[in-house]
Amino acid sequence: MAKMARDGNGGGQLTEALPQALLLEIMARLDLESLCSLAPVCKSLHSSVSLRISVLSTLDLSDISPTICSLRRILTDNKSLQNLILNCRWLDDSSVEVFAKESIRELVLLRCTRFSSYIFTAIGKCCRKLRMFTVEMKQVNNEPAASYNKSVGQMLDRCLCLESFSVKLYSDHDYFCNLWSFQLTIPQTIKVLLLRPISDLHAKQFICNRGVGGSDAWLASVSMPSSGPMIYSLRSLTLVVSQITDELVFSITSNLHHLVELCLEDNLREGPSLQNDLTNRGLELLGSFGKLISLSLTRGKKSLTKFKMVNDVGILLLAEGCGRLESLRLGGFAKVTDAGYSSILQFCKNLKRLQIWNGLLLSDLTFHNFAPTGNLTEVRLVSGKYITSEILEYFSLCENLQVLDLSLCRNIADEGLNSISRLCKMTTLNLSGVDISDEGLSTLGGGTSPIETLNLRGCKRITDRGIVMMLCDSILRKTLVTLDLSYLSLSDIAIVAVAEACTEISNLCIRNCFFISDASLSALGSPERTRGKRSLRKLDLFNCCRLSANVSRMVSHPFFCGLRWLGVGKTRFFSEGKDAPEELLSTKPGLSICAMGCEIGCKDGWQHHAGGAA
Repeated sequence: MAKMARDGNGGGQLTEALPQALLLEIMARLDLESLCSLAPVCKSLHSSVSLRISVLSTLDLSDISPTICSLRRILTDNKSLQNLILNCRWLDDSSVEVFAKESIRELVLLRCTRFSSYIFTAIGKCCRKLRMFTVEMKQVNNEPAASYNKSVGQMLDRCLCLESFSVKLYSDHDYFCNLWSFQLTIPQTIKVLLLRPISDLHAKQFICNRGVGGSDAWLASVSMPSSGPMIYSLRSLTLVVSQITDELVFSITSNLHHLVELCLEDNLREGPSLQNDLTNRGLELLGSFGKLISLSLTRGKKSLTKFKMVNDVGILLLAEGCGRLESLRLGGFAKVTDAGYSSILQFCKNLKRLQIWNGLLLSDLTFHNFAPTGNLTEVRLVSGKYITSEILEYFSLCENLQVLDLSLCRNIADEGLNSISRLCKMTTLNLSGVDISDEGLSTLGGGTSPIETLNLRGCKRITDRGIVMMLCDSILRKTLVTLDLSYLSLSDIAIVAVAEACTEISNLCIRNCFFISDASLSALGSPERTRGKRSLRKLDLFNCCRLSANVSRMVSHPFFCGLRWLGVGKTRFFSEGKDAPEELLSTKPGLSICAMGCEIGCKDGWQHHAGGAA
C-alpha cells in the first residue's frame, strides 16, 4: 500500500474508493500543515483538501509566514472564514484583498513590517461585520502619524459592530507616541481597547473628549465636567503611555464607569518629573473606583527609573478598595516593602494571578502571615533579591497553582524544589538565574508536576549530569514542550539526552551554549528521532559558536521536518555564502530564519527586521 501511495495512480485509486464523507471526516481532524502535505499526493486527495480548506471557519497562520501567492491558494475559495490569525512578515498592502473577507468576524495581524496605514482603510471597506481586530505593525517609509490617525478613523467609521480594537505600532521616532488624536471617534460598541503608544496628555484628552485644564485643579474636584466621553462603555483598557500619572488615573476612574480591566505601562527614557509621576493619590483613586477585576501598573523593563512616589500606604489604599481583584501585576515600585505587598493578600481574597516585577524590597515575609489559598493559579515574582527557598514551601500548598515564575530570584536554591515538585497542576516553571544545581534538577525530575514549559536559563551550577538526572525515568519526558537551557555550560551529552528522552519537545532554546557541536543537531533533527515523537518547531542556536559551517545542510530536508523558526545569529550559518538561507528556504518554505539574535520566535525583535527579512 505504501508503494501504491507513492505512485500517483495507485494513491488515487485507493482514495477514490473511499466515501467522500469519510475523507472529509479524516480531513477535519488534521491541521493546515498536514492538509497541505496531503494535497500533492493525488488528485482525489487534492480535491478533498481543497474542499476542506474552503469551509474552514477558523485559521491560525501565526507560526508560518505565507507569501501572497501561498495565501491566495489557501483563502481564495473560502467563503466561510470568520476567525483568522495571520503572520504578515512577507505581506504588504496588496495582500489585503486576499484575506480581508466580508465573512471575517475576528482578525489578528502579526508582525506587519510592510503594511502602510492603508491597511486600516481597506479592512474598514471589506470587513464591515468585524467584531475583533488586533494588529502589531511597524511604521514604514516614515509615513506621518496623521496618515495612521486618518485611516484608523475611516476604519472605525465603517466597522460599526467592532467590540475589541487593539493596535500596537512600532517606530524609531519618539513623535509617533502622538499618533492618536483625542478627536478620534470610537464606536460605542467597543468594550476592549488597546493603544500603543500614546502620550499621557493625549490619553487624557482621548478619554475625556476635551482639553486638559489647570495642572492641579483636578485634585480638588470630585468629578470632571465633560461633554460625555466617547468610550464610556469600555470594560477593558490597555495603554502604553509616555508616563503614568495621577491625572491619567483620575481621567480613567472619572469617565470609564464600566471598566473592569485596566493595564497601564510606560517606558521612560529619562527620569520622571516627580511632580507628574504616579503617587499614592493615584492608587487611592483606583482603590476608590472599586470595580476592577484585573489591574496592571508597570514601568517597562527599558525604563531607567522606578515609581519613587508610591510607598506602602499607596498599595494599602489600593488593596482596601479592590477586593474584587482576580489579577494584579505591579512592576517597578521601588519603595514598596512587605507591609504593602502583604496588604494585597489580606484584602484581595479572590486573587488568582499575582505578578510583581522588580519589587526591590519584596521578601518571603510578605507571605508568612497568610494561609495558602486555593485560588492562586499564577504567581510571578521576578528579580526579587530577598526571595529565598522558604517561599517555595508556601507555594507548595497552593494546590491549584499552574504557573510559577521566580526568575532572577538568586537566593532560590535546591532545598526548595522538593516542595513544589509535587504540585499536580503546575505546567509552567521559570527558574532562570536562580542558584539551583544538578541535585535540584534531580529532585524536580523525580516529582509529579506535569511541567510543559521549563526555563533554566543562566543557572550556572547546572551541568550535563543534572539534565540527564532530571530526565531519567521522569514524567517530564512526556510533558515537556518548551525548554530553555541558554547560557549554560552544557555539552552534546545534555542535548542528546533531551533529544532521546523528550517525546513532546517542540521549542528548544540553547543560545550561548558554547560547547554544543554538530552532534547535538544530528540528534535533534534526525528523521529517526521524529518517529513517535513531536518534531521541533522552534530552535534557537544563537552564538553556539562551536557549530561547524555545515549548519545549513544539517537543518535542510529531510532533517528537522516541521521546523518553523531557526535562530542562527553569531554562528557559521552563512559561512557557505549569502545564498545559504535562500537555498534552505527553497526546501522548507514555511521556515523563518533569524540572524539578528532575537529571542525564540522573534517575539521581542521582529520590528527591527529590515523589510521583514531575517
